[in-house]
Amino acid sequence: MSPRPTLDRRAVALLACPVCGRALEALPDDSGLRCDEGHAFDRARQGHVTLLPPGHRAPSGDSAAMVADRVAFLEVGHYAGITAAVADAVEAGGVPASLLDLGGGTGHHLAGVLDRLPDAVGVVLDSSPYAARRAARAHERAVAVVADSWARLPVRDDAVDRVLVVFAPRNGPEIARVLRPDGRLVVVTPAAEHLRELVGPLELLRVDPDKAARLAASLQPHLQPVGATTHRWELSLSRAAAATLVGMGPHARHTTPAAVDAGLARLPERIDVTVSVDVTVSVDVTAYRRRPATAT
Repeated sequence: MSPRPTLDRRAVALLACPVCGRALEALPDDSGLRCDEGHAFDRARQGHVTLLPPGHRAPSGDSAAMVADRVAFLEVGHYAGITAAVADAVEAGGVPASLLDLGGGTGHHLAGVLDRLPDAVGVVLDSSPYAARRAARAHERAVAVVADSWARLPVRDDAVDRVLVVFAPRNGPEIARVLRPDGRLVVVTPAAEHLRELVGPLELLRVDPDKAARLAASLQPHLQPVGATTHRWELSLSRAAAATLVGMGPHARHTTPAAVDAGLARLPERIDVTVSVDVTVSVDVTAYRRRPATAT
């Protein structure tokens, strides 16, 4: 194992102690984080840090096998179009300096966005320690954190310019709390046609037709959508690549490798697979009410 990557102090400055809520600072040797109340959090040897209140356990995240499949699939570039769409949406509202990738897994998409923003820093927050191990080395300007997306986020109030949620859960009140008053939320969700060539033959999960309405409801009254675009293209995948695609996401929890292999055996050796996603941008409407009154 190579030495732990150096912690970017600007990224650490976005974080808050999960015990008392105070700002966190990196120890001089980057071995952990500490707040001025003395609460300390060690870094794992892989480079990530766990920020959970005492006695709190994060919900079960992606398994080691799912994370390995995700790394294999994403590193080939199959979802480069999603990363580009996220980066475009992030930049559309101005040039941000700080980003939070909520449920960000291995940090792949955040790393791609940071490559477009040479002065920005980021935090990847995920409940899976297996994903966080990868995310800790995804980008030199990002910090990887294991935490619970449904609890109070270990992020300071009004700290980040953008929150990214790519195929992950959304905690509307907490997203609104950590966003700056002029910040934006960028959400990627599967559209109706997403992976349609695999869904039927492999008996995978289908996209809820009311997903857009549920997304809006989950964010109200804290965030208001200001734009949405659909991105669609086709991938030519081998059966093995298709199996990796299924294994890296939520479908893997509802099927078995044997069932996937049996279904793929009935398909051609190369499969044209539709990628179709909705990218929704929202603004924090509660943040403006938190601003102090302007003196006259």
